[in-house]
Amino acid sequence: MLWVHRKVINMKRILILILGILTCLSGCTMAPKYNRPGPVVPEHWPKGAAYPQVSPATKVTDALQLRWQDFFTDPKLQRIIQTALENNRDLRLAALNMEKARALYGVQQAELFPVLDANGGLAKQRYSSDFIATGNPKVIEQYSADLGITAWEIDFFGRIRSLTKQALEEYLSTQEARRSAQIALISGVARAYLAIATDESDLHLARSTLEAQEGAYNLVLRRYKVKLANEIDLQRAQTQVDTAKGDVILYTQRLAQDKNALDLLAGSPVPEGLLPVDLAGVIPFKDIFPGLSSGVLLKRPDIMAAEHQLKGAYANIGAARAAFFPSISLTTAIGSASSAFTGLFSSGKGTWIYSPQVVMPIFDMQTWAAYRVSEAERKIALTKYEKTIQTAFKEVVDVLAVQGTVDEQITVQQSMVDSAQKIYQLTSKRYVNGIDSYLSVLDAQRSLYRAQKELILMQFYKLVNEVKAYAVLGGGALDEAPGGKQVSRGSFEEKVLSLLGLKFQEPKR
Repeated sequence: MLWVHRKVINMKRILILILGILTCLSGCTMAPKYNRPGPVVPEHWPKGAAYPQVSPATKVTDALQLRWQDFFTDPKLQRIIQTALENNRDLRLAALNMEKARALYGVQQAELFPVLDANGGLAKQRYSSDFIATGNPKVIEQYSADLGITAWEIDFFGRIRSLTKQALEEYLSTQEARRSAQIALISGVARAYLAIATDESDLHLARSTLEAQEGAYNLVLRRYKVKLANEIDLQRAQTQVDTAKGDVILYTQRLAQDKNALDLLAGSPVPEGLLPVDLAGVIPFKDIFPGLSSGVLLKRPDIMAAEHQLKGAYANIGAARAAFFPSISLTTAIGSASSAFTGLFSSGKGTWIYSPQVVMPIFDMQTWAAYRVSEAERKIALTKYEKTIQTAFKEVVDVLAVQGTVDEQITVQQSMVDSAQKIYQLTSKRYVNGIDSYLSVLDAQRSLYRAQKELILMQFYKLVNEVKAYAVLGGGALDEAPGGKQVSRGSFEEKVLSLLGLKFQEPKR
């Protein structure tokens, strides 16, 4: 029992030594220091006739702080979005990829710590008489029990820690990718909802136009029977009826296809009671203005994901640099061995081994090639990060350009509809009174129908642009905590890193 007590004391000493080594090496890496790259887009949004006229006093809406329930206030749309968040397979895949990345981080982090194994064995061997002093063959039994560490790499130069940091950044990148997928899903559901509303409006317009054209055809037919209209006018009226019928079929088809698209996004069939009646019945969305500075883009999930990839590339360089330095590993164990199982833990049967190993690379072309690869990957990640920012900037300014002009376009188009309506009414009266030909009525009707369809389309574009504004500004990129509290991205990362034994640092602007 005294021997066992001594072994326990020795094992505690070894574990204390290991923990001391881990503590000393906790911040040791050879990765280059990360500084956020400089701006690659203008500091402020562009100004001009196409953009909204703003001033520093203009009320700014932080889309990141705006929950989707507060932006999309239509109860029907809210229920569809909630269903999509629960059932959409693309979002589910993004969440599973995040879980996979977190597990891979755990696998990589585990390499920092030794693996403690307990081994027991029995060996029987018959020796030849030539190797036995007595000259007689003999069978020898050996029982052993060991507790130890095998080939644990001590991370003096930060290779494993750099790889762990790279795995962590990969996990955080997938977390941002999941946020980005959620924003894309919400905006996609809203656009599909608006597309259905537009199809309903177009279908209603096509049906009312068909009804009007059938009435006009019957009028021309009556005049044709009494010799007040010629056959050309009758055939022109028939053409308009057929055109209207074709549009009814077309918009019926589009409506069915857009419903199918919404069902796919929602992950299950959407009840008819939740679908919009027409575009006019859609509840307007909340106005969003991003402020004067383009710095808000840096908080977009896709840009944050690209930055985490860039940080991971920096960490990968640290691992490549550490490969040029010696690799130190340790194998150690304590135990006992005996020729009889009953004497395995008896006094004097103790064994131990302490075997450090140092491997110094002298000539290895793969190490140099791997370092060049890591540098190239860093440049690629930097270019992707900058391209993501530039793309985001273009998306926002495109939204602002529409935002600054669409109301005027709708006003002008509404005026065109009113004028076309009056022209159609006047030409119809002139035709009935025999003053004008049916060709003028036909032309007026075509102009009115075209103007009405353009008006519906512009109203659709305005609403879609509002949805796009919410998406391109990273709308609702905050997690919902229990109890309805919102948790920012920074606090989320701080909690994750604290659980993993790392310190959270806000990157330099």
